[in-house]
Amino acid sequence: MLHIVRHGRTATNAAARLQGRLDPPLDEVGFAQVAGLPRLVPRVDRLVCSPALRARQTAAVFGLEPEIDERWVEMDYGCYDGAVISEIPSEVWTGWITDEDFAPEGGETLRQVTSRVWAACEELAVAARRSEVVVVTHATPVKVAMAWALGGDPRMAWRSHVDQASVTKVLFRERGPALCAFNLVP
Repeated sequence: MLHIVRHGRTATNAAARLQGRLDPPLDEVGFAQVAGLPRLVPRVDRLVCSPALRARQTAAVFGLEPEIDERWVEMDYGCYDGAVISEIPSEVWTGWITDEDFAPEGGETLRQVTSRVWAACEELAVAARRSEVVVVTHATPVKVAMAWALGGDPRMAWRSHVDQASVTKVLFRERGPALCAFNLVP
C-alpha cells in the first residue's frame, strides 16, 4: 500500500497563504495534528519525504529516518509563494485550472509537477505492492498522485481538497493502482 501524507499546519497555512517553496516549520496545531497519523498508518516499511522542513517534521512521527526525494516538494508558485490565497488574481486561478502549461512568473506548471510526481509514484509502485510505503508531502503532490491512481486528468487536482495531516491510500492490484482512501484525518 502507498500512503501519501500531507504535512501538518504551519503559520503560513493558518494565514491562508500559498506556501509553495517557502519553508516554514509546523506550528503548535500542526504538531498536534500529526501526532495522530500513526493510528492511520500503524506500520511503515519505507518512509519517503519531501525535503521541506514541515514535511520532515511530519515524517518524524513515524519513527524512521526518511529518504528525501525532491520530486515530492510542493508546487513552485513563483511570484505567488507566500501570497494570500484570496488575493491571487482570478486570471491566475483560471490559468492554473485550465492550462497544464500555465506558470506564474518564476513558478512551475502543473505539467511539471505531474511529471515528477507520477514518475515517483511509478517508482514506488513496485515496493508498495508488497510493503507499506509512506510518502510525506504537500497538497498539490497529494492531489496529483490521486489523479495518477485514478488514471485521470491531472487538472482534477484543482477540483479536490486535501486537509493538513491527512492520509491518501493507494492499493496496488495486478491491473494497476486503485485509490482506496482519500483525505483521511486522525
